[in-house]
Amino acid sequence: MVRLHLQQIQVPPGQQILLVGVNWPDFEAILNELGEHRSSRMSYYQGTLEIMTPLPEHERVKVILGDLLKVLMDELNLNWESLGSTTFKGEKMGAGIEPDDCFYLQNYALMIGKDRIDLSVDPPPDLAIEVDVTSQTNLKIYEALQVPEVWRYEQGKITIYLLQEGKYIESDVSANFNNFPIRESISQFLEMSKTRGTTQTLRAFRQWVREQLKI
Repeated sequence: MVRLHLQQIQVPPGQQILLVGVNWPDFEAILNELGEHRSSRMSYYQGTLEIMTPLPEHERVKVILGDLLKVLMDELNLNWESLGSTTFKGEKMGAGIEPDDCFYLQNYALMIGKDRIDLSVDPPPDLAIEVDVTSQTNLKIYEALQVPEVWRYEQGKITIYLLQEGKYIESDVSANFNNFPIRESISQFLEMSKTRGTTQTLRAFRQWVREQLKI
């Protein structure tokens, strides 16, 4: 049997590898060996581990989408805590994932100053964001972790998933921002950023939000 060290495995940007038959202790060991300072992302569900490295396109959309959401929350005078791509995992659930971005809104106060997350005592994020450029997010992982809302961006549009009775359903509106046309507006401003750049897009979005609040 050939044995390789994990550091010998190189995943090119935009590519992913699947490891099957990975038990929970092995998953934990892989996380520890690779450490937190890495470019790859991991997701785990019932014995299958995916390791992927994002493309620049993925990272650009992820950053701008997160920035747009922060502008919206700021204009709505909401409190939040963002934990970015923190590893969320639960052995009893047999699942683990590192979202592209995530936010605590209802439970933000519980997360202030938190450096380690334990889902056996801590709540999952109220909102997770995934940008699917080369692979598709396995929503069953988020269902297992009981994340109330997930936004998935793919091919220029956002799909909103809300957790109901343990399963996701597609929704036209966000549970966290039900007075705003999130799918249409965020997609529109993400498209704008390709031609006008990040700074002008964020300024235009902030102005749009303020106009909506006056209606």
